[in-house]
Amino acid sequence: MKTSPLHVLNTARRPVQHATLTAFVSASLLVSSSACAQSADNPEALGTVTVTGTNLYENIGYTRRTTSAGTGLTLSQKELPQAISIVTEQRIRDQNLDSIESVLSNTTGISTRNVDSERVNFSSRGFRINSFQYDGIPTLNRDGRWYFGEGRLNTAIYDRVEVIRGANGLVSGSGNPGASVNFVRKRADSRELTGSVAGTLGSWDKQGATVDVTTPLTASGNVRARFIGGYEEGGAHLDRQDKRRQFGYGVIDADVTDATTLSIGFDYQDSHTSSSTWGGLPLWYSDGSETRYSRSFSVAPDWSYSEFESEKVFAEISHRFDNDWQLRVVGAHEKTDMDSKLAYPYVEATLPDQMGAGGVTFFTGWNRGHREVDSVDVQASGPFALLGREHELVVGGNYSDQTNNYENTFIDGFTVDDFNNWDGSAPNEGWPEFTPSEASSTRQKAVYTASRFSLADPLTLIIGARYTEWDGMTQLSRRSDSQSKYEVTPYGGLVFDFNDTYSAFASYTEIFEPQDYLNVDGTYLDPVVGKNYETGLKAAWLNGLINGSFSIFRIEQDNVAAALPMAPGQTETFYTAAEGVVSEGFEVELSGAVSDDLDMTVGYSHFTAKTEDDTLNINQPRSLFNLFASYNVPQKPELTVGGGVNWQSSLFAGNLTTPAGIPDEYEQDSYTLANLFGRYQFTPELSLQVNVKNLFDEKYYSNAGGYGVYGEPRSISSTLRYAF
Repeated sequence: MKTSPLHVLNTARRPVQHATLTAFVSASLLVSSSACAQSADNPEALGTVTVTGTNLYENIGYTRRTTSAGTGLTLSQKELPQAISIVTEQRIRDQNLDSIESVLSNTTGISTRNVDSERVNFSSRGFRINSFQYDGIPTLNRDGRWYFGEGRLNTAIYDRVEVIRGANGLVSGSGNPGASVNFVRKRADSRELTGSVAGTLGSWDKQGATVDVTTPLTASGNVRARFIGGYEEGGAHLDRQDKRRQFGYGVIDADVTDATTLSIGFDYQDSHTSSSTWGGLPLWYSDGSETRYSRSFSVAPDWSYSEFESEKVFAEISHRFDNDWQLRVVGAHEKTDMDSKLAYPYVEATLPDQMGAGGVTFFTGWNRGHREVDSVDVQASGPFALLGREHELVVGGNYSDQTNNYENTFIDGFTVDDFNNWDGSAPNEGWPEFTPSEASSTRQKAVYTASRFSLADPLTLIIGARYTEWDGMTQLSRRSDSQSKYEVTPYGGLVFDFNDTYSAFASYTEIFEPQDYLNVDGTYLDPVVGKNYETGLKAAWLNGLINGSFSIFRIEQDNVAAALPMAPGQTETFYTAAEGVVSEGFEVELSGAVSDDLDMTVGYSHFTAKTEDDTLNINQPRSLFNLFASYNVPQKPELTVGGGVNWQSSLFAGNLTTPAGIPDEYEQDSYTLANLFGRYQFTPELSLQVNVKNLFDEKYYSNAGGYGVYGEPRSISSTLRYAF
């Protein structure tokens, strides 16, 4: 297989690509024509002509040639000694991955669990994911049981989503060792007016519109602006439920000088769901038999709702020096509000019979929360010479400050006697005034560095470390706690290049997570430390048009809190540090342009996890398989078709809280979800795309624990897009 000019033209034809590639091709032709004309008049005048295009071949269909995720160094995927998945804009568009939840649900090695209709947990390698970055800046995640709707954020504003699996403390600071996720925003990357307008219709009265426009603000195009905005409503399969979300994003990119670029942007997202659920359906009837509810049956009262509103402001300035070094300073401020008025069916204790009698008791809660995050990151990177070889170095500092404030109120619970026929009516009177429930703050100050040493032509060593000062405070209604921690997080990796295509790697990475448990001395336990050992093979075919990887990993957790026996008269539980979960497994992924007309991504992951006493119950599938492909029909170039499957192994939940005589464990069998996609390009500007999800209408529980939450039934959506 070899790269052909047709592949470049096919890539340019795809609607997701911006004007960069077109401008490059046009500039190349113009320069070539000009050079040929000059050579005809003066044969000696023709010299070497070099044309460069910004980000020319970085995002290619379903893969990307380079990334700075994991280390801060700009590396190809083959040069990075960790497992990485990159979900590009093209794949987001083809597969209609319009939310963070849908993106991560289709990423190699990531499992999702819907807590209820609004909340979703993401996990990798047996650990919950709580490390997130925006444009490489880590966002603290110390929200505990509170939720700010991140899973429903619209993806139209993102150029790509990068997922590093395993511990990634070098760039993310604190968190769990399963994975970290970096959301990279789109920029104003065109010096000409360009954009698109799209309208969508779908199942359950879903409708929406999105606009994306980039325009120069100066004649030369050295100052450019981009706006992305949209509105969506409907699309909820549950009875009585309605969803609405709107978003807006604006960014100005300015070439202050030939070497200095300034970016200023704003990101706004708002989400509202009426009749939102808290919890889910009973898994058993009162006689112990499994329930058989419709997937549209809702446990939400007709007055419940959930609202989330997020505002982010960011600014970045970067300067490129003559010696190829670059300085980058990024700052961001985020403000998020949540407001949820809900009722929880306590199906762990009260169950209906098969006719609905017996009743289910509900708890109520009205919660409001406000979160603010301030972050700044200063980073310098570039090459340096040592012992006759050229190496690379990145050094930086990071500051993050998060504050959370919550308040709530409650009314008496209620009981629904005929649960199976409930229409959502419930008491909604007498809510008292709100009272403060929790206030917390978390601050991280860190310095970090990483260097890529060229030890020999085929062998490179990447070493680095992060020093973090972590301070946290939590004030509850009855007590206040604070603690400070100082951690050094090491990073090490070796990469051996067999040739330009294949490499082998081995790495050791860490991450830490502070905890709120006290030992017998009344002091806090040291943070939980996650250690990730990983080795494997990588490949980059056709100069990065296709990227593949195979990795074997082992994750160990240390300093996990273990409760000590309580002495007579003791009223508080104390803890000691113990060994935690050990997770082992492997992952394989292939992504990119398999041929001039076929883009594909395929991944498989498997892990086993256990504790020292084999009591682990993490309620996650141990094996995952994802496949999605798009094919541009050569005989009819206007038509692109594709689809894929998502398969996961069974998951088991044990030691559940259930009424007497009811099983205390549940197993969701393995299942497969099939998806289809097609797009017809009527003109170079106008296209129609149709996506079908869960083609065979598989019925399954996305979450099965003390209660069950069904996955979404079959749905179809169509999008008409006009690009200019």
